[in-house]
Amino acid sequence: QPLIITTELFYSHSGTSKGRKFKVMADDTLILHVEDNFENRMLVRRLLLSEGYQVIEAEQAAQALEILKTTLPALILMDINMPDMDGYTLTNTIKAMPQMVGIPIIAITANVMKGDREKTLQAGCDGYIEKPIDVDRFLEQIERFLHQFARH
Repeated sequence: QPLIITTELFYSHSGTSKGRKFKVMADDTLILHVEDNFENRMLVRRLLLSEGYQVIEAEQAAQALEILKTTLPALILMDINMPDMDGYTLTNTIKAMPQMVGIPIIAITANVMKGDREKTLQAGCDGYIEKPIDVDRFLEQIERFLHQFARH
């Protein structure tokens, strides 16, 4: 069951998926965070909520895919090293979903060796944030990504 943490109510609009109707939760402040590590989820949650963002958390890839059937986040924060499916594979799966076109996926990863950033971007991520997270820069980075990929 996904953990939805919010400071505001979602608004809904109708959408279709393979011929069936469903309700889609969407909001310009809604961020999906895919991360298997509890401490990392807590840190990101605390930082995002402090600025009024809404956060939906998924601990594993399958859970993220289930959430995305009914949710259109403004941004997806993606851990790369997860046990069930790595973030590269999950990113490619999400990018292939028609309803996810234009939604940026930002890697948050401890893979910081030479070439890791490029590998992450080549795998389909739209941006890259290094772990450990720099709490003094994190919200600025999120705001920059949201502005850069704003849906018009």
